[in-house]
Formats: sequence, structure tokens, C-alpha cells
Amino acid sequence: MWRGSLRPERALRVVELGLACALLIGLLARETFIRWLDQPLVLDAPVVVELPQGGNLTHFLDDLHERGVLEHPRWLRAQARIDGVADKVRAGEYRLEPGLTPRLLLDMLVAGRVVVYAVTLVEGMTVGQVLARLQEQPQLEPALRGAKAESLLGKLGIDTGWSTAEGAFFPDTYQYSRGMSDADILLASHRALREVLAEEWAGRDADVPYRTPYEALIMASLVEKETGVAEERQQIAGVFVRRLQKGMLLQTDPAVIYGLGESFDGNLTREHLRTPGPYNTYLNAGLPPSPIALPGRAAIRAALHPAPGSTLYFVARGDGSHEFSASLEEHNRAVRKYQLQRRGTTYR
Repeated sequence: MWRGSLRPERALRVVELGLACALLIGLLARETFIRWLDQPLVLDAPVVVELPQGGNLTHFLDDLHERGVLEHPRWLRAQARIDGVADKVRAGEYRLEPGLTPRLLLDMLVAGRVVVYAVTLVEGMTVGQVLARLQEQPQLEPALRGAKAESLLGKLGIDTGWSTAEGAFFPDTYQYSRGMSDADILLASHRALREVLAEEWAGRDADVPYRTPYEALIMASLVEKETGVAEERQQIAGVFVRRLQKGMLLQTDPAVIYGLGESFDGNLTREHLRTPGPYNTYLNAGLPPSPIALPGRAAIRAALHPAPGSTLYFVARGDGSHEFSASLEEHNRAVRKYQLQRRGTTYR
């Protein structure tokens, strides 16, 4: 007789019932967990959060929980372990938008879809202006603080043989994320410059008077600084090339101004033009010793494909364009017409 205990059949039914209940509870818990993975985070507006270098997923999710953004950080950690990605999340800044779910958040962290910023280096900038622009980007690490044009290439580990970094970077828009440095931007910019210069040099006109791509880069920087109207780049390059070929002085004001550096007060005088210096193209024959600014691709192309013709002079009209002349007599007339009334303005 079975006394004080259940019969085997009833005990089996109790066990089966318990297992069924446990299974049901497990299924309900699993269903709740799956639904939670696809429910939006608690966000009324976009928020930027950071997973720092050396940080881990646990601390990051706990921080989101403390902010009230993520309800069950342990659940998402569990999903990360299930997916085998708990140690594959990437550091950086992340922008969380309303509607983002825990599942999509985990995907974002693993893919490293971090917040991306951009900085633009503009044609005609000097190295000093480039460095100042990069220092204005609070998300960039300042690895080059205090660097000068003469020492910058060395700091970047770039071996070109050039005496200065002036003109060594390509003007463009560069994207970056928090944690990158100003050096990263300049290294990318220099690689772009080398690629563009090599491409354009390979297709250059056969009779351009440059021995090296660097000389073409110097000319391109002069063209960049002299050009106010894009359509005139090749004409200006043509004037400079013909002057070089004839042994004439280039007499380009931007080079003189560059050589004056911080002492230039905005008023270029005849005294400046008589002052010796490596960038005084009113006294020194040939090209200046280095570029004077960042030339863009269009200026580089113009330097390598100068417009044919007979013009040897040009003078600014005052609206960004220039009057081109083939003889000194024509040029002097243009100077009298456009510039002599301007105090302190020089002419070539």
C-alpha cells in the first residue's frame, strides 16, 4: 500500500506538470527577452555617449542604465555573450537616436558605427592656417601642438627631402572620429597630395619647365594664390611659365607677402619689393624655394597644362579677374586703368 506519499503515477504527473510549468515560464521569459531586445530605448531626443578606449561593455551598459536609457543592462550583456561579441565592441562616440533598440545598439557597438566629424582644409591655406584649423576641432587629439612648417614633416615621420611642410597637404574635407589626432588628418592629407600630384604629373604637357613634381607644386601654389576667378588658372600659369622660359622675373606679390610672414600688415609697398629674401620674386629669378600655400587639384593641373599664348603680364581688375597683356606697353596702360589709383598696390 502507498501511504504518506504519492503513487508513482501521480508523482510522475506532478513532475510532468512541474516540468511543463517550468517550460512555459521559460518560454514566456524567452519571449519577453526577445520582445525587449526589439523595444526602443528610453530616449526622447538623440544623445551622444562614449565607450572610451580600454572601457568594457559592462561599464558602458551600466552607465546607460544609470542615465535611464537602458532598462536591463544584464539582459543585453547576456545577448552579447550568446552572440559571442561581448569582447568585440569598439571604443568611440555613439549617437543614440529615438527608436534605437537594444539589439540595434549592440550591432552598432560591434560594427563601430561611431559619430563622424569632418574638417575642411581649403585651397590657399598655409601650414600655419591648417594647424590652427585643426586645433579648433575639440574632438581631435592635439599631437602637433606648437609644430612649425620647418619641423612638421619630421614630426609626422614623412621623408620627402623638402625643407618645409608648406604645400605638403591636399585641400579637401577629411572625416574623423573622437580619439584620432591632428597628425592622423595631416598624414591622410599628405597621402592624398602625393597621389594627386603623381596622377597629374604623369599627364603633364611635354614642354613644361619643371624638373620635378615638387617644382610643379611650387608653381601650382603661386597659381592658387594669384587666381580669383577659376577660369583664369591656366592663363595665369601660362604667363608664369613663359616668364620662366624667357628668363624673366616672376614678380608675383603673394610670394613676397608669404616671405614677409607675420610682419606683413596688409599693405605691400615698394620697399617690400626691394627687400632681399628667398621669396622675393621681384629680385630672385626662377621659382621660390617652396610652395607658399596648399594648391588644389585644379591649380596643379593648370601648372602642368598652362594656357598657350603670348601674354607675359597681368594686373587685377578689382573684381577678382585680371587683365592680361603681351607687351609691357599694354600692361602699363592696364595698370594705369585698374591699379594706380589704389594706394599701396603694386604691379608687375
